[in-house]
Amino acid sequence: MRDFLPVDVRKREYVIGIIKQVYESYGYEPLETPAVENIETLMGKYGDEGNQLVFKILKRGEKLAEKLAEFGELAESSNSGNSVNSPNSLSDLALRYDITVPLARVIADRRNQLPKFFKRYQIQPVWRADRPARGRFREFYQCDVDAIGSSSVIVEAEIITAASDILDRLGFDDFVVRINHRQLLSQMASDAGISNENEAFVALDKLDKIGVEGVKNDLLSRGIDGATAGKFLSSVTGDVTFPELNRVIALCNSPRVKIDPSLARGLSYYTGTIMEINVPDIAGSLGGGGRYDGLIGMFGKEQIPACGFSLGLERILVVMDERGMFPPEIAESRAADVMVTIWNDETIPDSLRLADDLRKQNLRVLVYPEADKLGKQVKYADSTGVPFVCLLGPDEIENGVAKLKNMRTGEETTGPAVEIFPVIARSR
Repeated sequence: MRDFLPVDVRKREYVIGIIKQVYESYGYEPLETPAVENIETLMGKYGDEGNQLVFKILKRGEKLAEKLAEFGELAESSNSGNSVNSPNSLSDLALRYDITVPLARVIADRRNQLPKFFKRYQIQPVWRADRPARGRFREFYQCDVDAIGSSSVIVEAEIITAASDILDRLGFDDFVVRINHRQLLSQMASDAGISNENEAFVALDKLDKIGVEGVKNDLLSRGIDGATAGKFLSSVTGDVTFPELNRVIALCNSPRVKIDPSLARGLSYYTGTIMEINVPDIAGSLGGGGRYDGLIGMFGKEQIPACGFSLGLERILVVMDERGMFPPEIAESRAADVMVTIWNDETIPDSLRLADDLRKQNLRVLVYPEADKLGKQVKYADSTGVPFVCLLGPDEIENGVAKLKNMRTGEETTGPAVEIFPVIARSR
């Protein structure tokens, strides 16, 4: 979990702004959900490994004391198991692990308030008790887009196209969209003789991190014999076709979209097409998602088809930083377009009036907060990256003008405020 300095926040806002613009251009609407969910809402939706990464919140006050007392009595009687008095029952809430499960809860709870086909985007932080690594943190933002209510492959194609448009606008030119299908994976697992397919999928999802041998060892550790593991790995690393995937590729009409039978995505709620976006210079993906037609039904009586995709903001930022992809005005830390100096205590009202006039021209204006030596004020402006300084002394005030110093070139011009507005504006 991290602090973000001003330049970091600007970069994040730049990327998020483009994500919002593109998703809204496809008709997606914004949605927000609480950071905290009931623990039963989250548990059991992400598989065994995902369950272990959920940040649980202890009960509070008397309820916690009561449970601790019950657990103490249980320990003394040497009982074991997952009863209501087990350590798991010490928590009743949890930080959200993703924003797909909360969306499913919202759809089930508010179905009558939403249109038949509901398209939403959601950009909020999530929390996972994971081991931090390059581009992976315990608190991070997900940028999700989901389409609810339709089982048509048009949904998958549009989601892939929208995510691709975002990366194109951000300047990525080497990403690949890999797609697969859970039914295809299930068939390959069954043909290999694997009975617990979810265990196999969790192991296969680590392929890009630990390689084929690593996945095989993981399968062996899960009780799958060597011959079965080898047969499964041979099938998922070969060439395959699948009608529904072929249709998605045809609708996307992009050479970047490719079938990859080894793509698994470890979350257990996927039911159909799954997808992931990768670039060459970072392990893991820039985003992923898929169809989850059975998830919403876990929260209500109605089974509602759904498909979604999540862009990984943190990984996008890491790659863009390393490649120098941010525009100069975003990459540079610039607090304002111009700084106004203060000559002495008596001239403070004049400096504030000038600053107000500049702000009315939609300029970002910083006022030096003290009547300090002029050299110190100019040095401060330089340290913050402000491109212009308005020098306002007694002579300028008397003549109704201001002196404008260009911090990049050192050039100085003097004139009334109406003449210096456009000079500053042109440099933005």
